[in-house]
Amino acid sequence: MTAIYKPTPEVHSLHGAVSGFRYLNAYGPFQSVLDVGTGLGTWMAAAHLAGVPDVWGTDVEKNTPDDNIFGSCKFKLHDASTALNLDRNFDTVICLEVAEHLGEESAETLIRSLCRHTNLVFFSAACPGQFGQNHINCQWPSYWQRLFNDEGFRCIDDVRWRMWTDGEVETWYRQNIFRAVRDSQAAGSEPRIPAVVHPEMVNPLLEPNSNHRAKSAAHTLHLLRSAKAVIRRVAVSLL
Repeated sequence: MTAIYKPTPEVHSLHGAVSGFRYLNAYGPFQSVLDVGTGLGTWMAAAHLAGVPDVWGTDVEKNTPDDNIFGSCKFKLHDASTALNLDRNFDTVICLEVAEHLGEESAETLIRSLCRHTNLVFFSAACPGQFGQNHINCQWPSYWQRLFNDEGFRCIDDVRWRMWTDGEVETWYRQNIFRAVRDSQAAGSEPRIPAVVHPEMVNPLLEPNSNHRAKSAAHTLHLLRSAKAVIRRVAVSLL
C-alpha cells in the first residue's frame, strides 16, 4: 500500500536539496545517481547541478517541472511499494523520506529494490511520531538497518552528524539520514543506529500557527515518550 502524498516546495526545497547533496557527494564524486521517490525532483536537480551526468528518478507520479534545471535527467513512473528493476547499476541510490509513506508490508520490497541497483544507498525515513502527511510506517533507523543487513549491506551512521547543524538542509534529513554499503561479510555485525531526535524537531515554538503549535506539542510529547521507552529497553539490556 502507498499512502497518497502531495509534495510541496515548503517541505522539500531545491535549496535544501542542493545544500544536502554536497554532503552526499563527499562520498563520491558520482557519475550516476538514482533517486527513488523523487517527489518534486529537488534531489534529482541537486545531483544534476552538482555535475552528475547520469541522473534518474522514479515516483508513482511525475511532479517534476519540465524545465532546464533537470537537464538530461531521466524519469520513470513507478510505485515504490512494488519491485523495481532498471537492469543497471548506479554509483549511488538515494531514497529520502519516502519509506514512511508505504505500508509495512512493502518495506522489504523497497529496500531490496534500492540494493539491487547500487553498492551505496543514502536513506532516510520518518521516525515514530514524526509529524507529516500520510505517514503510515514510521520507524527508527535500526528497523531499516535490519532490512539492509538482510540484503548484505552494513549501515553507517555518519552522514547526519556532518549536516546536523546545517540549517540550509531540512531538519528531517539531518535527523534521519544514514548510508548503507554493500558488505556481505560485515552486514549485521555493525553497531545499531541509535534512535535520535533533532532538537529542531521537538520545539513547538518553531510552528507559528496555533494549530500547528498544538500538533507540534503533541508530537513532542509522543517523541519524548518514545525516547524514554528506548532508554528503558537499553537500560534493561545492560542489566
